[in-house]
Amino acid sequence: MCIRIAVVDDLPTIAIWDPDEVTILVDRGTHPHDLIRELHAILTNDFGAPTIPGAGLTCICGEPLELPQELQVTAAPALTL
Repeated sequence: MCIRIAVVDDLPTIAIWDPDEVTILVDRGTHPHDLIRELHAILTNDFGAPTIPGAGLTCICGEPLELPQELQVTAAPALTL
């Protein structure tokens, strides 16, 4: 059972667990840093997911947990002078 992440509108909090869908619902527009902290807390505190330094978010099965494309933050291109 791998956990999925889905983006929805108008949640009363940053993220909530939906056991029927085995999905963490996250509120659209949440700042990425706040979102990562909240997801990490849910995964580790509520489900005992492993914490692997430098691995980002980890599912309860130990596999990396991918954020939906619209939540992924890409680095700004380097400026060339």
